[in-house]
Amino acid sequence: MSIVNVKPFLKWAGGKTQLLEEIKTQFPFSKEEKFSYFEPFVGSGAVLFWVLRNFPNLQSATINDINQDLINTYQMIKTEINALMSLLEQYQSEYHALLENLEEKKVYYYAKRTQFNTRKLNNITQAALFIFLNKTCFNGLYRVNKKNQYNVPIGSYKKPLICDKKNLLMVHQLLQKVTILSGDFEQTLDYTTEKSIFYFDPPYKPLSTTAHFTAYTQGQFNDNEQKRLKLFCDQLNNKGYHWILSNSDVKNTPLKDEFFDDLFKDYQIKRVFAKRSINSNASKRGKLTELLITNSEILNAI
Repeated sequence: MSIVNVKPFLKWAGGKTQLLEEIKTQFPFSKEEKFSYFEPFVGSGAVLFWVLRNFPNLQSATINDINQDLINTYQMIKTEINALMSLLEQYQSEYHALLENLEEKKVYYYAKRTQFNTRKLNNITQAALFIFLNKTCFNGLYRVNKKNQYNVPIGSYKKPLICDKKNLLMVHQLLQKVTILSGDFEQTLDYTTEKSIFYFDPPYKPLSTTAHFTAYTQGQFNDNEQKRLKLFCDQLNNKGYHWILSNSDVKNTPLKDEFFDDLFKDYQIKRVFAKRSINSNASKRGKLTELLITNSEILNAI
């Protein structure tokens, strides 16, 4: 099966598809080289799938995320694809049958959300519910409350593609090459090889005090966690491993916050334009700058 057109199987707020062209310019390896790839905050995996598609000599790939629901879904696509697609086809058929009845669609969606939040179903069903909710919720958001309950409302899509069999089979094929972890980002260090590159897409530092509506897990990735990630980048740099990191440009705030400029002052910081469509304030949607930070220039100079 050709994997040329494979794409992320999820809609994901903050997904990196739109930043890929900029990330490509920072990538230090050629298509002919052997190296290991790491994505410790994998999300929808836009960069992961680009790497898997375009580097045939890739030695290994390792992904990780603290979101266990997300990682379970990756695992089920890798190991239980047929059973997963069977359930997704069932959900799609049932949901599309309610096309003309908005109230019944809402009942169906919220019943599935309640099922998902029990976290008591088998792994295949939990993964199928995860994908169903992602395809039918508002704007592809993943948000949980302090009790780890997914609480995103139904979206306005009339007939969403819930079971994209062709793409899921391609993702299944590519994931056979991937080690899948769930937990803290630092554990990925145990899987490095001599030539390794990390791409970090952590929860972004909020641009305002009201921007915490997208709680990704029960815990918060606060400033102390951002600083711990920077120390991990220092560790990788000292070991000679390449890394690229994306984050919000907090200079976009009225306070002109220098947080990342100060934290990563020893590395290359590039500001790139990215479109943001999820914001409760319509005036704050549109193009803003984001940061791409890398140590590749430093390592290449050694």
